[in-house]
Amino acid sequence: MNTNSANFLALYLLLAFLSSSAFAASSNQPTIAIIIDDIGHSFQQGYELATMPYPLTLSFLPGRKHSQTLADIAAAEQKEIMLHVPMENTLGISLGHGALTASMSESELKNSLRESLNAIPNVVGLNNHMGSLLTARSTQMRWVMESLQDTPYFFVDSRTSAASVAAKAARKHGIPTLARDVFLDHEQTTPFLRKQFRSLIEIARRKGSAVAIGHPHRVTIDFLRKKLPELGRRGIALATASGVWQMKNPYASMNKAERKLESRLAMRRAISTPK
Repeated sequence: MNTNSANFLALYLLLAFLSSSAFAASSNQPTIAIIIDDIGHSFQQGYELATMPYPLTLSFLPGRKHSQTLADIAAAEQKEIMLHVPMENTLGISLGHGALTASMSESELKNSLRESLNAIPNVVGLNNHMGSLLTARSTQMRWVMESLQDTPYFFVDSRTSAASVAAKAARKHGIPTLARDVFLDHEQTTPFLRKQFRSLIEIARRKGSAVAIGHPHRVTIDFLRKKLPELGRRGIALATASGVWQMKNPYASMNKAERKLESRLAMRRAISTPK
């Protein structure tokens, strides 16, 4: 990570912690996060999403033609930026640059992940691209989470497989984690998007929050442009992925060093408390 990215990340995490903590402490409003995957292929669609005036979370594929340029634009627009890390799937679909596969050695996988994280400016978290095979492999998920456990990054399990152990591995390694609740545009039609969006809101009302994943399809962009302004009238808040995590963990920090300090202080309080 270069110096500018490190400075941006530190400032971003501080502001996100302060604002999302205040939000979580003061609001019981059902809240959704919308992560848009596969950013980097199309400049036009990526640009429209990056400049949309809502707190969307954008997840960038490494090594794509427009990834770095769009990440810079997204940062200027104060969007939350994630790495969309390609992981091996059960269908044998090609993954392109930055792919993590089951045939990799531990050092190969960790080095590849590190290179991808360094390639996207201002990354604060990551989620898996595909990965129906790799996310079900406990050894490889342990390697991924070992790479992240001493960083400030959070992890979102895209849940491309019911057998995924990614979120479990992240929690085991003390990494802030969320899991996807709804895929918005598995079918690229407005009726399907409407159905999935309704499901997202129902989950948020029932559980307090929900996380959706969509993609930079024209139908998705047009749908979000129409529906996001209606959220306030429907009593629904929109937050970044990290904001939803903070809402679910209002007294915890996403920062690794701060979490360690909190843990030590809690242990000291427990030891010093009279029985």
